[in-house]
Amino acid sequence: MSETQQTTGQATATATTTAMTTMAAAVAEGFGGPERVEIVRVPVPRPGAGQVRVRVRAAGLNPVDGAVRAGVFGGEGQRLGFGWDVAGEIDELGADVAGWAVSDRVVGLHYGPVKPLGTHAEYAVLDASALAPAPVTVDTVTAAAQPLSGLTAARAVDLLELPAGAAVLVTGAAGAVGGLAVQLAARAGYVVTALAGADDEELVRSLGAAHFVPRGETPAGAVDGVVDTAVLGGPALALVRDGGSYVGLIPHAAPAPERGVRVVEQEVAADGAHLARLVTLVDAGELTLRVARTFPLEEAPRPTPSSRTRARAAASS
Repeated sequence: MSETQQTTGQATATATTTAMTTMAAAVAEGFGGPERVEIVRVPVPRPGAGQVRVRVRAAGLNPVDGAVRAGVFGGEGQRLGFGWDVAGEIDELGADVAGWAVSDRVVGLHYGPVKPLGTHAEYAVLDASALAPAPVTVDTVTAAAQPLSGLTAARAVDLLELPAGAAVLVTGAAGAVGGLAVQLAARAGYVVTALAGADDEELVRSLGAAHFVPRGETPAGAVDGVVDTAVLGGPALALVRDGGSYVGLIPHAAPAPERGVRVVEQEVAADGAHLARLVTLVDAGELTLRVARTFPLEEAPRPTPSSRTRARAAASS
């Protein structure tokens, strides 16, 4: 749908809704491997109060999708939808939505591991507060790589709560979240050491890392804080000086505090205002997004993202 004035967009959305009562979506009716995911026809969702419907143009494929499919978050006996990231345009407004118009280009985070429909679908309904204007300097597919990874990395860096100039280690620094954490930590004034694969040194230094440590080796000295995107746990905590900060990305998976180290488990949240600030950085050329590969929605069940994925895959519809 092209960008139009709101009145024209609303008429288009009404016509589209009338003509299309079902849509394609990726779902699973039980736990298991990629073979459990299928593309089915389901009713097009309608937005409730405070919500909008987005015509999905691209959606990220993340490791969390594989965890949902495997039953890590529960949901036995329920239909499971997939996809957290979305980039597209608003197709319909629910009641009590202000500040948005039909045809606005947006990105957003569709939070929640157990849900009947996600963003791996032709349409998705999100809370209006979860949306941000889409970046204008990257294409729609690239924009879809931002919400989950970007918000996760940004919150992790914020939770370090260290002074500028502090030494910060980012594990998994070449990954989708890790690469963004490197950029945001460097921008926050931290001296970043990147822990990644031996072949990733050029990449992570280009993202802002001052120092590089190949996977399997350790930094020369203690660091003030760690953003543990690789989920190393105890071995990463051991690298933090007494009284430093350790930020883990998976709830209930962080090591126990020791030596006065502050251990924080961050959990991402849908936050349109925060996402909008990250979009501003993308458009200013201060935050680089990466896409590993793209594929049509019909092939969404096939890829199996790894926690070591260097960039996000994206499905387009």
